[in-house]
Amino acid sequence: MKHKILILICMLISTIGVAQDKNKKVAFEVDGKCEMCKMRIEKAALNVPGIKYASWDIPSHQLSLIIDERKTNHMKVKTALVSVGHDTKELKATQEAYDKVHPCCKYREDNTDDSEKHQDKH
Repeated sequence: MKHKILILICMLISTIGVAQDKNKKVAFEVDGKCEMCKMRIEKAALNVPGIKYASWDIPSHQLSLIIDERKTNHMKVKTALVSVGHDTKELKATQEAYDKVHPCCKYREDNTDDSEKHQDKH
């Protein structure tokens, strides 16, 4: 009986240990300019199954994620981002996807930071 209880306790501990490793913090750069870009990027990331948290920082262009690696990986997120018109270092949005972003969000044309202007407009 003690042997069965010991095995059960070991299985429980190992299950808890594996469950804690499922979520991983990931961060990478995503091109964009403003609050509208922020909403679009975060929404695209959160629509990928397995993404628990997404936050894009406008000044640094860093997208921070908490990702369940059992369900997805960072390349699936990057694929979702380029499909809504935002480039990453590894993947570039097609011209067709990029053309669909709002005209004030066009980040390829210039390097100006219009984030304050966007906050007032949108």
